[in-house]
Amino acid sequence: MQVQERWGLDILSDNQLDAKQIVNDLLVDLFNRILLIEADFMKKQNVKLSMNEIHVLEAIEKVEEASMSNIAKLLHITVGSLSTAINTLYQKNYVVRERDENDRRKVLIQLTEQAEEVLKKHDLFHEKMIDSIFSELNVGEDLTLIESLNNLSSFFKIIKNSE
Repeated sequence: MQVQERWGLDILSDNQLDAKQIVNDLLVDLFNRILLIEADFMKKQNVKLSMNEIHVLEAIEKVEEASMSNIAKLLHITVGSLSTAINTLYQKNYVVRERDENDRRKVLIQLTEQAEEVLKKHDLFHEKMIDSIFSELNVGEDLTLIESLNNLSSFFKIIKNSE
């Protein structure tokens, strides 16, 4: 009922255009709010990094082999852009660089303990966000939400790959 009141429209009506506009507005609003609230949360946790820097740390943690090219690929940025971010994170003592023992040309990036602490705080934000979503849903709605988000994610992947 809150959504209907906020937008002043009956999203369950036959008017597909209204529902599409509401979904579009909600997605844009969610995206912007998540970024702002996430940055605010991290500042309150005394993290003095930008969200871009935090997301670079997150990518380093997630990638199987933390080479510059693998991290850049995961983040969908150039190796040059990543180099700038890594240099800053290195100067702030959040990452260390190491040469691959098998291929000396390859530089591997490792997180420091300080970076791991930041990522724990970042994970806490995401955990709280997801918990708040699931606290309001029942099992059937959970599956519908997951399917819808998966479809949206697939759409974005298709769009990105077609560029």
